[in-house]
Amino acid sequence: MDLPYAEPFRIKTIEQIYRSTKAERERWIKEAQYNLFNLRSEQVFVDLLTDSGTGAMSSAQWAEIMLGDESYAGASSYYKLKDTISDILGFPHFLPCHQGRAAENVLFSTLIGVGDAGAGKVVPGNSHFDTTKGHIEFRKARAVDCTIAEAFDTEADHPFKGNVDLAKLEAVFKSHPREAIPVCMLTITCNSSGGQPVSMENIKAVSSLCRKFKIPLFFDSARFAENAYFIKQREKGYAKKSIKEIVKEMFKHADGMTMSSKKDGIVNIGGFIAFRDEALWQRASTFNIMFEGFNTYGGMAGRDMGALSVGLRESTEYDYLEARVGQVAYLGSLLTNAGISVQRPYGGHAIFVNAKKFLPNLPKEEFQAQTLGIELYKEGGVRGVEIGTLLADRDPETGKERYPALELLRLAIPRRTYTNAHMDYVAAALINVNERAQSIRKGYRIVWEAPIMRHFTVRLAPAR
Repeated sequence: MDLPYAEPFRIKTIEQIYRSTKAERERWIKEAQYNLFNLRSEQVFVDLLTDSGTGAMSSAQWAEIMLGDESYAGASSYYKLKDTISDILGFPHFLPCHQGRAAENVLFSTLIGVGDAGAGKVVPGNSHFDTTKGHIEFRKARAVDCTIAEAFDTEADHPFKGNVDLAKLEAVFKSHPREAIPVCMLTITCNSSGGQPVSMENIKAVSSLCRKFKIPLFFDSARFAENAYFIKQREKGYAKKSIKEIVKEMFKHADGMTMSSKKDGIVNIGGFIAFRDEALWQRASTFNIMFEGFNTYGGMAGRDMGALSVGLRESTEYDYLEARVGQVAYLGSLLTNAGISVQRPYGGHAIFVNAKKFLPNLPKEEFQAQTLGIELYKEGGVRGVEIGTLLADRDPETGKERYPALELLRLAIPRRTYTNAHMDYVAAALINVNERAQSIRKGYRIVWEAPIMRHFTVRLAPAR
């Protein structure tokens, strides 16, 4: 018989976590004004809020921490990272930033402009990540979602739900003058549609369309390695190719990329922008120096650049990805077998629970996914995050709520951090909530919200 996967590592250091009581959790979430972001980490037993910066680094990465060169200019750690980006991703130019949203700030300041420079401009793509959309709308531009329809049906078994609908994308290109489309953003994997991958075929087709209309194509690459793993597993012609070969082919079709290194870079902080064109890199350098720091450190310490140079290589190893994606699928199968509706096929970094089907008696105005997240926390001390109406935010022109097609509770699994016993615990807690789901008929109302990206700081109270 074929041997099952096993984690390709041994556990060397542990961190104690406190298992609280339900009474404590009910008090804590009330004090947090029903915002899961406001909870203290020690109040959480299994933390699946995000996989961003929450993973465990390897001994080789910790060794690089000690080798870090903190020189202001020309640090050797910078050149280690530069060589890795060139070798793994194929880009000759890059700018280090402190994380992904900082990379977006620099890139969009360069391509869209600053202030209200984006008025009348559009940025098409596949279900833009929340910070991506936030940076676009902050500049008065508009993010246009061109994701395929299958992405919004959690039961549809499409292997590449992150794909762009090419007809939609071409329609955007044809209906706007060239100067109104500063960039096309392709997110790999597509987080907001459930951690779903984009096929190589679709990447090539999007790239071809962008070249035809002379639109720069950038990848939001936070989970590029997981995307490559799915291409190897699901797309014809790639089964025998290595992850590194697939990654190189993917990025060959892009003009550049942004990266939150806290995901597939397996580090606790960091990000970067990579470019194929030197002139564009030079333009962006001005903003990077203003917002982040000098070009050879940006927003990163030398030690973190060194750890990232190792992390990018480790994340593109097949054995690591098999265990990583396998653990996500393990949790997904536990929930599916219990009759809980989740986005399928399972994504690369998280399981996305369909809150609309989980809480059918709850009005959408009372934030179904957020309510489910609160109930899961009260049940077992498990923290997830809402990917639904709160995250969708209000329409910047009308001020009205935007109700997305999907109302999801995301359970994002940190890399190399939890065991499958923790996944069993998470599943059991959610199953317990599911058993009383019919009785959950009241959600939450907003007491206070920020004008943009409100989900991080929103204050809630039980609906009257």
